[in-house]
Amino acid sequence: MPDAPLVAVLGHGICSDEPVLHADDLGLTRGDGCFEATRIQVDGAGTRVDHLEAHLARFGRSAASLEIDVDDAAWRALLDEVIAAWQQPGEAILRWMLTRGRERGGGPSGVVTVTPLDERTLRARDGIGVVLLDRGHPADAFVERPWLLGGVKTLSYAVNVAAGREAARRGADDAIFVSTDGVVLEAPRAAVVWRFGERLGTTPTEGTGVLASITCDVALAAARSDGVEIDIELRPVDDLLRADGVWLVSSGRLVAPVTTIDGRSIAIDDVWTDRMRSFATSR
Repeated sequence: MPDAPLVAVLGHGICSDEPVLHADDLGLTRGDGCFEATRIQVDGAGTRVDHLEAHLARFGRSAASLEIDVDDAAWRALLDEVIAAWQQPGEAILRWMLTRGRERGGGPSGVVTVTPLDERTLRARDGIGVVLLDRGHPADAFVERPWLLGGVKTLSYAVNVAAGREAARRGADDAIFVSTDGVVLEAPRAAVVWRFGERLGTTPTEGTGVLASITCDVALAAARSDGVEIDIELRPVDDLLRADGVWLVSSGRLVAPVTTIDGRSIAIDDVWTDRMRSFATSR
């Protein structure tokens, strides 16, 4: 069984060393496509995939926004094959990618990979320092502008990766994007959740371009069921510095408590971080 990244191709199944994409694939040449990713865990209880149905639904919405056809049955069959084949103990990321296909036509391309979670991702669960980066547009920039692909999980991730490099240059682990009018948006690859007293909050997705985070949605739904009040609202960035807790929430890191923002220490509450982890991993 595989003990390294596993690769499978739509229409072909699990591959070994054979090529999986053509050089003129529009996913490579233009970033024209979308993807999904979620955590897969193998242990004595078997194999578990976090919220697969929700990720498949978001994948369908992303593809529809890009006007790329999705063969649901073929994708489900391929994912089932990959999940059954992956037996490496521990946590990994299951990622599937859809592109528009070759420039000459012929239909979409699809690739699935499974990669063990790296140490940096796992360490982030103990706490991370972030910097604030201006995203270059106001908080309502995506209102009535569907061509900007707000909330679509596209393959065009160069800006997100560049933001991570800029954070590293500033001595931080990650970044939080803010709008030109001073509103908290999201991290390059995570949602931002904050706490004030007994209330949790996050940024709305409507009109802001913020990706609807499945892990965040799961966590906040579980928190609400536990009696926690939830605020979905625009918050000025200065509020983060006086919050009672801030977390970056994503499929891989799950819940990463923010310890500093632009070098300034912020409140940390281990009890609430444990609660957030239990909310994020609820089923």
